[in-house]
Amino acid sequence: MVQMSPPPIFSDRRDFLAPLAALAEDCPRFTGAVAGSFHEGGRQYPLPRFCWSGEPRGGFPPIRLGLFALVHGDEPAGALALVRLLEFLAQDPAPAAGYELVIYPVCNPTGLEDGTRENRRGRDLNREFWRESTEPEVRILEAELRRQNFDGIIALHADDTSDGLYGYAHGRVINENLLVPALHASERVLPRNCGPVIDGFSARNGIIGDCFQGVLAPPPDQKPRPFEIIFETPARAALEQQAEAAQVALLTILGEYRGFIAHAANL
Repeated sequence: MVQMSPPPIFSDRRDFLAPLAALAEDCPRFTGAVAGSFHEGGRQYPLPRFCWSGEPRGGFPPIRLGLFALVHGDEPAGALALVRLLEFLAQDPAPAAGYELVIYPVCNPTGLEDGTRENRRGRDLNREFWRESTEPEVRILEAELRRQNFDGIIALHADDTSDGLYGYAHGRVINENLLVPALHASERVLPRNCGPVIDGFSARNGIIGDCFQGVLAPPPDQKPRPFEIIFETPARAALEQQAEAAQVALLTILGEYRGFIAHAANL
């Protein structure tokens, strides 16, 4: 039976960043920086960016993925999953060979502090992207999405209306090759939501067929278009279970996408 409990709210972003800062000091493959910062209420809020550089594979350029969490400030499981992923890779870097992972664990620092979905100005940041938003968090992240030119992006979320895991991926091929295996693997930790409607969208086997406008996504004019996945955990499940399920999903996607690219190169 799934253990259900309201996840604790980490009011201080340092609760998440302290382990990553320590890891950046000890691991040469891991570096930390600030993507940008903004002022709110007389305080400065940075948006941290961490980068994991995997072992090169076969002389090919690295596959560059952007991993995002806490776009909604009351969904800490995604940030915890990213910390767990990096701690795992520090012990066993093989799953990230051939990758460069650029990680944004706290995209909404004021929402995290306040324990709210929205930022302190009352805006749902995940409805603001590529809509000429004036929200500083969105403008910083849009600049990053343009500058980094990712091969794929993965956004981690938690849904308090869902009793199981689900996700969205842009395009049928990515659904079949990445999201389906990720959901299957993470079902070892939490059940999948197999309802016909999830979050207002038609769904099949835990995959929704559409998503809201303004969600964090690649630049509309980026070519070739990177893959984009939204992975959702049930927010009422225990925080550690959510983080473990998301970590399993991320590791599965890393393995599946490497194989997908290798297969495509041989066609």
